Amino acid sequence: MIASLPRRVWWLIALVAAVAWFAGLDARRLQHPDEGRYAEIAREMAQSGDWVTPRLNDLKYFEKPPLQYWLGAATFDALGVNEWTARLPSAVAGFLAVLAVGFTAARLAGPDAGVYAALVLAGTVWHVGLAHLLTLDSLLSFCMTLMLCAFLLAQRAGAPAHVQRNWMLAAYAAAAAATLTKGLVAIAIPGATLVLYTLFTRDAGPWKRLHALPGAAVFLALAAPWFLLVSAANPEFARFFFIHEHFQRFLTQTHNRGGEWYYFVQWFVLGLMPWILVWAATLVRSWRDAPREANGFSWERFCLVWAAFLFVFFSLSGSKLPSYILPMFPALALVLGFELTRLSSRALMWIALPLAVGGALLAIAYLAGYERAVAALASESTPAAIYRAFGPWLLAMIVVYAAGGIGSFFLFRKATPAAKSAGIAVLALSSLVGLLLGLQGNDAFASVRSAQPILALADRANGQALDPAFPVYQVASYDQTLPFYLRRPTTLVEFRDEMTLGILAEPHKALNLTQWMEAWAAAPQAYALMSRGTAADLRERGVPFRVLAEDPRRAFVARR
Repeated sequence: MIASLPRRVWWLIALVAAVAWFAGLDARRLQHPDEGRYAEIAREMAQSGDWVTPRLNDLKYFEKPPLQYWLGAATFDALGVNEWTARLPSAVAGFLAVLAVGFTAARLAGPDAGVYAALVLAGTVWHVGLAHLLTLDSLLSFCMTLMLCAFLLAQRAGAPAHVQRNWMLAAYAAAAAATLTKGLVAIAIPGATLVLYTLFTRDAGPWKRLHALPGAAVFLALAAPWFLLVSAANPEFARFFFIHEHFQRFLTQTHNRGGEWYYFVQWFVLGLMPWILVWAATLVRSWRDAPREANGFSWERFCLVWAAFLFVFFSLSGSKLPSYILPMFPALALVLGFELTRLSSRALMWIALPLAVGGALLAIAYLAGYERAVAALASESTPAAIYRAFGPWLLAMIVVYAAGGIGSFFLFRKATPAAKSAGIAVLALSSLVGLLLGLQGNDAFASVRSAQPILALADRANGQALDPAFPVYQVASYDQTLPFYLRRPTTLVEFRDEMTLGILAEPHKALNLTQWMEAWAAAPQAYALMSRGTAADLRERGVPFRVLAEDPRRAFVARR
């Protein structure tokens, strides 16, 4: 018996979670910007065979290191190019993080803590959501979770010296993988956490168990080769990557992603649902009464410092995105898994009650006011029909969340060990399934956030797929998903933004408006995607074209 339930029950719960986790990866079209960007870089890498220099839309792209692209390209080579394979590396990373957290918590605090920690992370909104979107954040969080878990396991008192060393070497290997995913942040966060942990706890023991020299050798052997190869092939890489993408990104608002100091508060509260009240109820105790190893190390306090530093670090940054704090949540899952073993069923019942009531109230609010909300939110660029198509999925998500809150409340009310475990599992699975329903409903927005619908309309109007012999332009804008669905790059016109470095390196691959108008006029056939406003402006200027397809925001046109 684990956590008072038979093993076969836990295997059934794990099977349900795994099927839900992976089944719907291709049920949504890729959306602009991140999903299109990272899918296309991997597709071009697989097609070209150049695994050193990443390219986006056939332009050099050095904003991030290549590990996500390598995994995506390998997946495309093995399983084909589609939405399911595009999202698979992120989903696998998120799922493996759940297993890593469960394994580690079981080793540190017992099998019940391991099961609960895995359930917490498997049901944590931010972890689930970002694992099912194609971004770099799920892979980064997984690599940093491996780093954290290996470090914690290496600090256990009584572990043989060779076991401590091997876990530390695994931590350095995970740090290399994290560096190859998103750069130097993978070194800054664990390093600062260790310093702060030592200052707060007066425990300097971990510094004696770092195995720094062999660890540095492992790290450099894994991380350095790509940086050396890409720098040798691209002299412009080093300054752009290390100066622009690290120091300028952190210290300035050069990427126009600023925010107030409290920017991440709302995302933390939302992201830790449905466990936010468990965290609030146990926060003080989890620090004050944290267990210590015989060597003085407190893994629970280290996890809390890790999470807190991550939150403060990105709050101070000049560049903020909601996904940046994702690596907090596995560390908190380790803590909460252990704390759930210490919470009584009665305490959990009162924690579940606001979730049950809140879910029911949200369902009532939806039924009473969603149409009014649609009227307020709808615009010419995002019509009411899109919100109405999303509505049933939103309601389904709310109902599942409410059912999870209500079901867990009554299970906790029984006050038996088995019912307590069942209640925690119900909360986790309802959160997982509910969020996946909401993500599926988000595909309603694909008509304005993905190129696939307008491209399909254009093919239909054209009578066949667009002729690959003729160029496709993107005029004064760039939809990241268009090259992926075309299965070939496009030519940018009067657009730079994140493509500036690539255009400066290969200026012949982009056009200004005058150059494009000349090429367009001379072409026997060509195609272009542009905003409806740009299309109207070009028509007034006498540029000839035939509209093949339109959506609320864009027009897809042909030369003839």
